[in-house]
Amino acid sequence: MNHVKTGPVFLKSFRELPEVLEQELPIQKNRVMLVGDTNTIPLYGEAVASELRKVFREVGMFAFEAGEEHKTLDSVKSLLAYLIDSRYDRKDCIAALGGGVAGDMAGFAAAIFLRGIPVIQIPTSLLAQIDSSIGGKTGVDFDGYKNMIGAFHMPALVCTCPAALSTLPEEQFRAGMGEVVKSALLADADLCSFLVSHADEIRNRDEDILFEMIRRTCAIKAEIVRRDPTEQGERALLNLGHTIGHAVEKACHFSRLHGECVGIGLNAAAYMSLRRGKISEEEYQDILHMCALFGIPDSISGLTEEEILRNTKSDKKMAAGQIRFILLEKPGRAYIADDVTDEEMLCGIRRILQKE
Repeated sequence: MNHVKTGPVFLKSFRELPEVLEQELPIQKNRVMLVGDTNTIPLYGEAVASELRKVFREVGMFAFEAGEEHKTLDSVKSLLAYLIDSRYDRKDCIAALGGGVAGDMAGFAAAIFLRGIPVIQIPTSLLAQIDSSIGGKTGVDFDGYKNMIGAFHMPALVCTCPAALSTLPEEQFRAGMGEVVKSALLADADLCSFLVSHADEIRNRDEDILFEMIRRTCAIKAEIVRRDPTEQGERALLNLGHTIGHAVEKACHFSRLHGECVGIGLNAAAYMSLRRGKISEEEYQDILHMCALFGIPDSISGLTEEEILRNTKSDKKMAAGQIRFILLEKPGRAYIADDVTDEEMLCGIRRILQKE
């Protein structure tokens, strides 16, 4: 039932959905529940539903409350109840419309409803288009811990429409760029150069440049996921910037966007890599400059190093009591470090708190 198409299909507009679904979706076109949030459903819900009706026998619609604070089991429970009341069965599917939060929750509901039904991802934020919609990670936050409960559930299809980014708020676009920079740093030095040389066009959301940036970023994640779909090894590299980033996200009670916290975590990881002699001072400063070009923050105030360290050590990336950290060999190549000490982490944490 989990038909895996790792990379996305790109659309110029949502009007291309029917043709793509007919050609690419390897499931029965029975009923589909279009699931978004209270931002994306008013913006795109009816337009997407009208295209889905050209393919599916019946289209339903459900909206979560928007925001990371609603990424909970209770929210997923409300969707599950709606699916049951609507008498959905294993021949039906879910289409997730929205950013990372909506996609994660809709995907998790699809993973656990009747032991799994297909999900189509239709990401509308930059972060979702280049990261969260790809690879089948689904889940919710629990008791303040990021994505602590979830499942791997590969989408039957990912349909990405870069044109949808025209309505994306600036802070959401900036947060998405945090994940773009992360991907370039961990696997593609040429993409780092592309981002710097085309920074003006990217900030102005030039369609051709955005398409190329999204295509190349998606390719990085899709290839890593293809080789390691359930994070038994190499896929952990995608967590560059996330270990301390998640700790910051929790410490500030999710008041900062995920991609912003990843940017802060990138600074910590890059500084730790510098102290290990893996990257030079010039390379470290280049990384900070690249983040600054897109307004990605590299520090945060109002938190303590003890709080961030405590959160870091309670992250789900712990293995046999040892934190698994992603550091840089050089810009464009990351590695897994299982030997990071508390003192090293504190050095990275102090670096992101230095501008209080």
